[in-house]
Amino acid sequence: MLQTVEAIETLADLLKQLGDIAPERVRFRPPPGTAREQDVLDVQAREDRLCELVDGVLVEKGMGFRESFLASVLITLLWGFVKPRDLGLVTAADGTMRLAPGLVRIPDVAFISWARLPGQRMPTEPIPDIAPDLAVEVLSQSNTAGEMARKRREYFTAGVQLVWLVDPEARTVAVYTAPEQPLLLREADVLDGGTVLPGFALPLRELFAELDR
Repeated sequence: MLQTVEAIETLADLLKQLGDIAPERVRFRPPPGTAREQDVLDVQAREDRLCELVDGVLVEKGMGFRESFLASVLITLLWGFVKPRDLGLVTAADGTMRLAPGLVRIPDVAFISWARLPGQRMPTEPIPDIAPDLAVEVLSQSNTAGEMARKRREYFTAGVQLVWLVDPEARTVAVYTAPEQPLLLREADVLDGGTVLPGFALPLRELFAELDR
């Protein structure tokens, strides 16, 4: 159970609620607890920094060069599967989504089926009210186990059906169809799209070999 705002008395309480993240990822302008969606957009426009909105707090999204590159490879592969079949949209690590009122998350990669888009049309608002079918998070050094556990709970509560947690260092992918008890795939395994993207298959050895270029 997450703490209520009233239960937060110290910075340590706040960081714990956010998943034991590093303090340098928490923005203090606007003060924690007062941030709104417009602040997410303002920071991005003013400083070219991506922030998620959690419990009225702007949390900077951590992603390094290698993680960004691996996410781009996944986007290319997923789009190459999705587009010819006209299944929906694939978004990148600046695709903000409102999972619930006051909760804005930015998956590193996401697939959204046409069935989840009103009128099967591209959203025009900067932060659409959408939960993707598939959310992918590529782990960086600043991500914590607590942060990712909270994200998974939020994703599945919002209606996400499949979550991939990609670990570039361990060269594994944890496949979640529920918040806990993942299927852990290693380099010798093949990642598939399950019921979300039936027919999609990716040998992980080929994916992680891109890091060795």
